[in-house]
Amino acid sequence: MNKRGVSKGILFSVIAIIIIIIVLFLSMNHFYVDYLWFKSLGYTDVFMKEFVTKIQVSVPLFILSLLFFVLYLKILTKSILKRILQVKFRPNTRLIALFGIAISFLVTAITTNSIWYDYLKFKNTVHFNVKDPLFNKDISFFIFQLPFLEQLLDIFIFILLLFAIVTILFTAFLYLSNPYKSIESVKNNRSSFKAWIVDFGNFAGKEIGVFLGLFFFIMSFHYYIQSYTLVYSNTGIVYGASYIDANITLPLYKVLCIVAFIVGVCSIIFGFQRKIKRIMIGPILIISITLMGTLITIGVKQLIVAPNEYAKEEPYLMQNITSTQAAYGISQVEEKAFDLDDEINVQDIKNNQLTIDNIPINDYRPTLDMYNSIQGFRIYYEFNDVDIDRYYIDGKYTQVFISAREMNNQKLEDKAQNWINQHLKYTHGFGVAVSAVNTVNESGQPTLIVEDIPPVTSVESLQIAEPRIYYGESTDDYVITNGKTMEFDYRQRSENMENEYDGTGGIPLNLFNRSAFALYHGDSKILLSTEINSQSKMHIRRNIMHRVNAIAPFLSYDEDPYIVVANGKLYWVIDGFTLSNRYPYSQPYNKENTFNYIRNSVKVVVDAYNGNVDFYQVDQQDAIINVYNKIYPGMFEPIAHMPESIREHIRYSQEMFDIQSNVYTTYHMNNPKVFYNKQDQWEIANQVYEEEVGGESIESIYLIMKRPEKDREEFILMIPYTPKEKDNLVGWMLAMNDKEEFGKLVVYKFTKQNLAYGPMQIEQRIDQDTNISPQLTLLGQQGSQIMRGNMFVIPVGNSILYVQPVYLSSSEAERSLPEVKKVIVSYANKIIMEDTLAKSLQKLFGASEEKQEEPKELDHINDLIREANNLLKRAQEAQKSGNWTDYGKYLQELEKILNKLENS
Repeated sequence: MNKRGVSKGILFSVIAIIIIIIVLFLSMNHFYVDYLWFKSLGYTDVFMKEFVTKIQVSVPLFILSLLFFVLYLKILTKSILKRILQVKFRPNTRLIALFGIAISFLVTAITTNSIWYDYLKFKNTVHFNVKDPLFNKDISFFIFQLPFLEQLLDIFIFILLLFAIVTILFTAFLYLSNPYKSIESVKNNRSSFKAWIVDFGNFAGKEIGVFLGLFFFIMSFHYYIQSYTLVYSNTGIVYGASYIDANITLPLYKVLCIVAFIVGVCSIIFGFQRKIKRIMIGPILIISITLMGTLITIGVKQLIVAPNEYAKEEPYLMQNITSTQAAYGISQVEEKAFDLDDEINVQDIKNNQLTIDNIPINDYRPTLDMYNSIQGFRIYYEFNDVDIDRYYIDGKYTQVFISAREMNNQKLEDKAQNWINQHLKYTHGFGVAVSAVNTVNESGQPTLIVEDIPPVTSVESLQIAEPRIYYGESTDDYVITNGKTMEFDYRQRSENMENEYDGTGGIPLNLFNRSAFALYHGDSKILLSTEINSQSKMHIRRNIMHRVNAIAPFLSYDEDPYIVVANGKLYWVIDGFTLSNRYPYSQPYNKENTFNYIRNSVKVVVDAYNGNVDFYQVDQQDAIINVYNKIYPGMFEPIAHMPESIREHIRYSQEMFDIQSNVYTTYHMNNPKVFYNKQDQWEIANQVYEEEVGGESIESIYLIMKRPEKDREEFILMIPYTPKEKDNLVGWMLAMNDKEEFGKLVVYKFTKQNLAYGPMQIEQRIDQDTNISPQLTLLGQQGSQIMRGNMFVIPVGNSILYVQPVYLSSSEAERSLPEVKKVIVSYANKIIMEDTLAKSLQKLFGASEEKQEEPKELDHINDLIREANNLLKRAQEAQKSGNWTDYGKYLQELEKILNKLENS
């Protein structure tokens, strides 16, 4: 080799070493930053669990692999030298050792990364105390142990394949390393490829036998594993083992398992005897048995099962029903008969006053627009979502909309988009907006209960002492607090109020940590900025969903966290789920979401100011969360340890409820004959929202209402049902949210002789009503747009009340806010539309509802004053941004409000 070639080789080697060092350094830095973050939250043990487990698995595995591979290579070398080379030749033992180390490292790395988590679940298995009928094994075997066995099978296949490749390559290496090749080749002066092949194949008989033997042992293990996967079969009329699976396929797998093992033993024996042709009998036998089993399966299916399908499949149908109900948590649904009487009177209205007072005539979608428009105040404040909760207001249980005012510093003006502003100055959101779901102001917009910056409210339970939001739904970027630059807090008149963070969140920024974070974020300013000092703190992963996913990625989470006011502070509550697609016989949810087991076992609480994350276990019976509890001891606290002020606001997960209510449309049928014929299939009721052509499925809704058999109102989650492809109401499902009965599911079913209108039938009657339809058409003219809100199905006593708000917005203005202008109420065969819910109820029943009537004079004036202030603020913002069209519009609206005040 010339000097130039050597120089190139050295250069490439140096570059490769430098790249490896850089990658290792960046990986170690990432590990260190993650360690600091987990430590700051008190989850060091959780962070170290993966690292420690991988060490526990990989170290002994590497040692065993190394010993085995080196021993195997030495034996292989001796065998090859003896049978092929026939001359004195000493191979390079150092190369053999290095080769063994490389192969052992590869096997260890792949195996450890594949099995470490399944190994933890296998090791910490918790029983479900439910057995499957086919194998009489606890469900835990299928969820925790079978996946681990499947991983082992894949690893065995990988190792066998690796052994075969290593054997071939190593043999070729030894053969080609010998300058003499074989004695015959030397004598005859043969060096052709044909001679090489002949020499190379002289030793293969024993090795082929051993490898085929190992292959058939693995095949035997494969058939053993496959027999258990029949509980996930799709070959029958429902998910899970069918008649064919239990009576034909399972015995076939057992036979193949035994035959494959015997063939494996025979292959090894024949290999040592160098009877290569006899080895081929085994594969032929297995293929023949498989083909015979296939033919028998087809014959039984056509001649025995098909003519008597229900009779043969009945026990498997029943197992699918019971398993699906258990897996989705709907086996304990309490069903109650609802005898519709259509006899609501004034006294019924008074007896259900709290239910009536909490009927949501506001919708969360236009409410979000309203919050952003009149409570955003600055372009960098943003309301991302409107949540539903309940608080005691003036001593009454009241349902409210609540939303957090978060900071989006990406919306700062272009000239303000600098590093100091984005990471040190504009660091946090501020407060919440809260409004009742059932009241509107003079303009038809929700009446605010908590508003402005700093938050203003007369409700004691909604007083906020610490309104700052450092951790939220949209706070994605890192911020640095406690530096020389004071943080922007809020604007008061013409002054910017400033604040210095005094919470417990964040990671201290000493010089070493500054260097680590500068490298982590790829931002040298963290290291070089003079605005950062030794007292500064780094706040990362401020998005609460990213935060909880980083700590507990093994859980699934509701994508809609909600904010709670408790003891003067703000907290986020997130629902955590345990999922599995391994529950025997249980129907997968759908093609996109293939899980077939779900529990809402965890409630996660995140402090919006400090960023602390606490996991609370709600379901003590869920075996999956109990396994995680064993893997991560102390991570999940009992729900009883949750502060009472937060626990009062725990809700039944809407996502969980939607999944359960969808599954229940089919799996409320307990009779296998009815289930087989789908005689009583349900579906979620439809409605017309806005002017959606053809309608859309009703969303489940939170309501405060009194159940027919109860004497007080409760906070519930509800969805109505109709028969499949029909519009009449057949029943509805409720989930209890209050502490006494939290998590209980109840379904009210109409008796067969009762016919109740469904939401779409009410929608059709509204369109056909000769009084209402012309009014809606008239309202929708002259630049206005009509939107019909959610249709609410409200049980009152043993009757049904249907309520739908009607919104009006400008079809010409870009930022027009929908306003409640009419409320439609239907009962029995009557439909009324008036300006307010109270007027509609009074017209229907003669009910005089003071709380629902026009506000008292003082309240009316206060509403007008608030609205005037809001319009003035919006006009000032429009003036500053140069939007003169909106500026003129807001001034005109302000003039109207001032005229109303003058006449009040």
